[in-house]
Amino acid sequence: MEGLVHGVAQVAKRLIVKATAKPLLKSDFAFSKTRLLYQEYRDKSTRQEIETRRLQDSQTDPEESSPSEETPPEAEPTNTTENKAPPQISLLRNSNSRFNLWQDLPEIRSSGILSILQPDEIKLQEAMFELVTSEASYYKSLNLLVSHFMENERLKKILHPSEAHILFSNVLDVMAVSERFLLDLEQRVEENIVISDVCDIVYQHTVNHFSVYITYVSNQTYQERAYKQLLQDKPAFREVISQLELDPKCKGLSFSSFLILPFQRITRLKLLVQNILKKVEEKSDRENTALDAHKELETVVKACNEGVRKMSRTEQMISIQKKLEFKIKSVPIISHSRWLLKQGELQQMNGPKTSRTLRTKKLFREIYLFLFNDLLVICRQIPGDKYQVFDSAPRGLLRVEELEDQGQSLANVFILRLLENADDREASYMLKASSQSEMKRWMISLAPNRRTKFVSFTSRLVDCPQIQCVHPYVAQQPDELSLELADVLNILDKTDDGWIFGERLHDQERGWFPSSMGEEILNPKIRAQNLKECFRVHKSDDSQRRKLGSRNRQ
Repeated sequence: MEGLVHGVAQVAKRLIVKATAKPLLKSDFAFSKTRLLYQEYRDKSTRQEIETRRLQDSQTDPEESSPSEETPPEAEPTNTTENKAPPQISLLRNSNSRFNLWQDLPEIRSSGILSILQPDEIKLQEAMFELVTSEASYYKSLNLLVSHFMENERLKKILHPSEAHILFSNVLDVMAVSERFLLDLEQRVEENIVISDVCDIVYQHTVNHFSVYITYVSNQTYQERAYKQLLQDKPAFREVISQLELDPKCKGLSFSSFLILPFQRITRLKLLVQNILKKVEEKSDRENTALDAHKELETVVKACNEGVRKMSRTEQMISIQKKLEFKIKSVPIISHSRWLLKQGELQQMNGPKTSRTLRTKKLFREIYLFLFNDLLVICRQIPGDKYQVFDSAPRGLLRVEELEDQGQSLANVFILRLLENADDREASYMLKASSQSEMKRWMISLAPNRRTKFVSFTSRLVDCPQIQCVHPYVAQQPDELSLELADVLNILDKTDDGWIFGERLHDQERGWFPSSMGEEILNPKIRAQNLKECFRVHKSDDSQRRKLGSRNRQ
């Protein structure tokens, strides 16, 4: 395949001259002339991916659909390798969208190259082209954040330098890195109409420059807090921001949507490289380069996530420590390696109440659980927003057992066993949750090694129920999973009252989310393809995949 691409490139050189003969200037990005801000580009791309997957899922055999006469199905610039539906073609051809395909470029159409390239190579070209055009759109949005908001003179007068620093962090460094990255990507595209590779450029920039993303994203907790405080305390700030948001340049997008761009971009960039990796020939140089780029991006994304979590977790642990009063021997709560997984109220059964004389007594009483990644603390709430601790146990010494439904009073009841509690003895608690989903969520959190209804991605299962996200979701509890549009997840468990416990394929993160956020993928061939692609993405480091699986069982 590599030889074929080289041969095609030679033909291409004879068919078309380079797109430009002048050197690139910082103010003259060819791709940056796109009319779409990154928020719009990303939304169009993910929505298109959802619709394409819907079409695939509705087909008996994903290979059966016939290609379009005018535009080959390989034009899909998203995370799919299947045929494209006419609705997506009309969307992309909308002259107002400026959401172009590589094969729609005048130079490509006039060159005759589309009749030479194999369908798989056209798919790969589209995937690489999307990485470049999306970076151009991202740079455009970053530039607007700086020029329209950060450098606004009225805003500068309102904000103290320390407030401006927290609000905008190192966004100038992030923009400079994006500019340099985009220049190199554009130069590669201009070398030849058949793009040789882009993942080598991604790798170099990730290793040498993308640490600026870790700095920016780690500041997110302070940034969000400062923004809310400024809106509340400074009416002048609130007024200026509202006026700036109304400017046609912003296209109805909020100031906060610009602030979160770097975190969204570094995550999306990893997915775009994954998309390229799924389309390159196996055991080729381009596959090795894509695997290297993906591995480095994954390292940066993890560091970004850890930066955000570390700040919020530390503050949360301090807050919890202040609320606890120990009836038993005190346990130090705050630890650099400890964080909260779940907290909430459950009903504890007081004991057997079979005697008629005891029927009028309360069968259950309230208790409150704080579950950390390595420790369970069992409390009772007391006046003053305090909690009195009366038992505890290491999380590794917890076992759970679901009771069969024995009537309404025992519905959603499960047994929690502490193999070794605070008194160094075994203890059991019969606990009642408010709903079936709450019971299952507690059971899975308390005993992470307990088998779920379905098996996870890390087991290399041939088939497993899957769902794709059609509505974004922001986690409300520590055991929930935030979802982005077009995320694909294995369904590990689900409840009758509308909750799913899922494992996202591209990063193996697990958590609960409302079933209304997604649509189940019914076609077994599409499910198998999704799993195969994920195995390929992570095949470069099986030991790392096992570590991920182990971590997510924590």
